[in-house]
Amino acid sequence: MRRPKRRGAGKQTRLREEDEIALLDEWIEAGKPRPGTKPPPPSKSAGAGPAPPAAGEYPEYGACTRFDELPLSQKTKDALRKKKFMEMSEIQRAALPHALCGRDVLGAAKTGSGKTLAFVIPVIEKLYRERWGPEDGVGCIILSPTNDLAQQIFEVIKDVEEFHNFSAGAIVGKRKGIELEKEHINSLNILVCTPGRLVQHFNETPNFDCSQLQMLVLDEADQILDHGFKSQVDAIISQIPRVRQTLLFSATQTKSVKDLARVSLKNPEYISVHDEAKTATPDTLEQYAMIVPLEQKLNMLWSFIKRHLNSKTIVFLSSVKQVKFVFEIFKKLRPGIPLKCIHGRMTHVVQQAIVADFNESTSVLFSTDLTSRGLDINNVDWVVQVDCPESIDIYIHRVGRTARYNKKGKSLMFLCPEEEAMLEKLKATESKIPIHIRKPKAEQLEQISQNIASVLVKFPNLQQLGKRAFVTYLKSVYLQKDKKVFDLSRFSAEKFAAYAASLGLPVTPTIRFISHKKNVSKKDMEDIDKKQIKSSSKPEVIINPQVNSDLTMDDGDDDILYPKKPIADANMDDGLDDVLRPKEPTTDTDTKPEKVTELGKPLKKKKLKINVHRPVGTRVKYDDEGNIIPPLASLAEEVALEPVVHKDKISQRYAEMLREMREHDKEDKLEHKKSLREKKLQKKMKLKRKRQEETEVGSEEDSGSESDRGRDVASKGKKRYFKDDDEDDNTVKDGDVLAQQEALALKLLSKMHS
Repeated sequence: MRRPKRRGAGKQTRLREEDEIALLDEWIEAGKPRPGTKPPPPSKSAGAGPAPPAAGEYPEYGACTRFDELPLSQKTKDALRKKKFMEMSEIQRAALPHALCGRDVLGAAKTGSGKTLAFVIPVIEKLYRERWGPEDGVGCIILSPTNDLAQQIFEVIKDVEEFHNFSAGAIVGKRKGIELEKEHINSLNILVCTPGRLVQHFNETPNFDCSQLQMLVLDEADQILDHGFKSQVDAIISQIPRVRQTLLFSATQTKSVKDLARVSLKNPEYISVHDEAKTATPDTLEQYAMIVPLEQKLNMLWSFIKRHLNSKTIVFLSSVKQVKFVFEIFKKLRPGIPLKCIHGRMTHVVQQAIVADFNESTSVLFSTDLTSRGLDINNVDWVVQVDCPESIDIYIHRVGRTARYNKKGKSLMFLCPEEEAMLEKLKATESKIPIHIRKPKAEQLEQISQNIASVLVKFPNLQQLGKRAFVTYLKSVYLQKDKKVFDLSRFSAEKFAAYAASLGLPVTPTIRFISHKKNVSKKDMEDIDKKQIKSSSKPEVIINPQVNSDLTMDDGDDDILYPKKPIADANMDDGLDDVLRPKEPTTDTDTKPEKVTELGKPLKKKKLKINVHRPVGTRVKYDDEGNIIPPLASLAEEVALEPVVHKDKISQRYAEMLREMREHDKEDKLEHKKSLREKKLQKKMKLKRKRQEETEVGSEEDSGSESDRGRDVASKGKKRYFKDDDEDDNTVKDGDVLAQQEALALKLLSKMHS
């Protein structure tokens, strides 16, 4: 039974919290580190941490190594101790002292180094010292580029503020449940969301107020400040106060003054704990690269999975269509290990379920770059990059899914011979990535192209998916900005045909690159892009090596692919899939690829001058036998031809069909009447038989004699006829009957008197 709460207990708790907050404020102010300083290396003789300072004693906390040495509230320390967070990581030791004293922080550290806790603790402590409550509204906004990362941050917040009374919420996913969010969003103290969803509430939620915001946190800040989120970030900054504390964290932090000025940073502390490190990736990570021809990538991936059936593996591909196709094909071929796939086209609920299942089981996860940032998955053994990463930053984030928190892990990257420039960039001194080259073993390589072709024959729907995977891979290469690494002009038509065959496709899809004029407006570019290129029946690839960003791509059979546009929000898509628009009708004014010279420069087209004195009617036409037909004769013949559509014949045909239909209708009606008549007759016969049976049963029970029954039957129904007196006496003699009756009456009277 719950004990009644003592009167005055709430007041005592409030006074105790006020005393603790006053002590923390004085401690933070007295022992805060100097701007621009980094903590010294931890000493080996570090103890279990000092006790809370007494009045007037405020030790410096810039060199602490444990959480209980920091000026944190007792509730936060209890929550950290419960979750067994005792020793601080490098980024936490460097960032927490500056963040706790209210400074803006620009933090960069390796993946898996504990950046989330480095900004969650200052958020909780800031609101606690400000005595924040539900009636105060939104006090902190944490922005994340993806739904899964936002959900992961929200889980960490729940762990740290377990003993506090703050209200926190994660706004992720699509529009489902937005009405419920509108009702409660103003009562949330900590809001974790993606930029697109936050802008949505700014636009649609009435009375949504962030005027009292204390902190703004950007996780994976380099991606949020990228062009894909530019409009959303600008809209958010315009709606929140300029005077606030701002924290930016990422594994690959941006130093662009222009980007940092957009979020109104004030004298930020740039903290990069691994600037002096020998490697930009975790020290416990083994990194390998392998030169694999484009047409052998699926064979190599299959062989790798077959040889690592007991390993938890993440496989990165460039586009959603590739992820779907490889997952479906490998699932049909059954490698002997559970397979999963995740991409940006899935709902947030499905993504969460897949990540949770992958966390608990040993399996292979096919993924786009959706899972490359921030996602914490337990005990990943291998990260395999089938397609070359877009940049060194993307490579660092991909391999960061393994070897987290000082655990061991391995990564393998497949590179085409045409992409060896990426290997040189990774091995450069400034990249700090110790990657080793491995040669594929031909004897261990399993060829599965024929098996894939058999699967496509058995499941025709996968053939179209394979075609789209082929196109979107080429598009992902074509749209990359780094042309030193990604240049399709290095690939030959035979290379594309071999790659299509490795996907099991019977015919190579036709792809054309179309160059446009430079210095055209965006609207004109979109109008030009909407025109479709007439496809050829022969497999063909036309490449213009000088064309850069002003190109579109068409596979000649499927949707038109347009130039890559800024990503509106990562929770809508992973940003690497195709942007598809429906076809428009082909016209005779379709643009054609420009001819190029041997040097790659387009030939200048001369203006055609119309000769008004040109001969008229010189066009030659031939008949079926090959004889020349004069122009006027052919025209006369065409005019004399009967029209293709004959209205009289059509109306006559319809009249005949109507007549036949009516005749059939009459026959059907007669048949119907006949069937009804037969049913009625059968019903009558049945009723008659029933009555006869009842009559026979009644006659057997009668006790009269047969003669009486005969007389009754004879008299029954006998008709009597009465005639008038004027009728013929020969038929009935009425006088005799009357005389007899009188005689009988006299006889009876005489007997009575006697």
